[in-house]
Amino acid sequence: MLNSNLLRKLDMQDLMVFVAVYEQSSVTAVSETLGVSQSTVSYSLKKLRTGFKDDLFINTRSGMRPTYKATTMHEHVLKILEGINFCHSGAQTFDPTLKAVTFNIGASEYFELLVLPRLLRNFDFANLPVIINVQKLDTALPVDELRDGSLDLVICFGPDFQHSHANFKSRRLIEDEMVYVFDKRATPPQSRPSLRSFVEHRHVLPPHRTFDPHTVDHKRQLIARSNSYRAALKMITGTDLILTLPRRIQRLLANDAVFSHCEAPNGLPGFTLDMQWSEACDQDSANTWLREQVVKACVKQEMA
Repeated sequence: MLNSNLLRKLDMQDLMVFVAVYEQSSVTAVSETLGVSQSTVSYSLKKLRTGFKDDLFINTRSGMRPTYKATTMHEHVLKILEGINFCHSGAQTFDPTLKAVTFNIGASEYFELLVLPRLLRNFDFANLPVIINVQKLDTALPVDELRDGSLDLVICFGPDFQHSHANFKSRRLIEDEMVYVFDKRATPPQSRPSLRSFVEHRHVLPPHRTFDPHTVDHKRQLIARSNSYRAALKMITGTDLILTLPRRIQRLLANDAVFSHCEAPNGLPGFTLDMQWSEACDQDSANTWLREQVVKACVKQEMA
């Protein structure tokens, strides 16, 4: 809101006249610079003096001398004009071709295997000097790192495995489900085992939690915990151990010549791959560009 209704009568040209007179000290010079008549300049000065209740400029032999109030106003009027220009042109768009840039992403092996290769191929095809630094994501969301900018994005499992926090935004990227993987030489399980027979079997734990630990994980007979999907598959080779993998990972890594799979039992939930970022970065052009690229890579993965 404005302090005075008189200020409502001012327009952009009046502010431009103010700045020009302040800097050039001559109505004639301002008239030529702005391409308007001297009477137009004088009229704008009259409106400015009325609106701000001050002479603003005093006519002297050496030119138009600004008053104390005009001097204090000058910087603020400049900012108003700069703000108007910014609103007209919009925020500076991030251009990844201008210089090398590094993005820090907190993510799991799932992201590295399924999404990151497509993302990097897209960058390579466009010859973009973009570096992606992936930091291993633990079970807890790295809240502080997102808030202080150490991480640009976090790619995490959802919908309930990493809880959302205030001042974060999120977007769902991929939906997936679990399958039951075993060595082909092992005794084949039921086509879709019951939840009871599933938890009674001996398991190798994959490198991320995909179940509620209070309802399923603690009931399973865990033989080993792996740090990677490939290692987990090695662990069950030649044994009767089972491994529950995301379907997309099973299709990617579980060689059909060695492994078989069946549907996971009813009662085991599917999961999502979600993207989270700080609300403070929501309008940042570089962060926005990165999120768009991740989404494009995930769309290709969903269509695969």
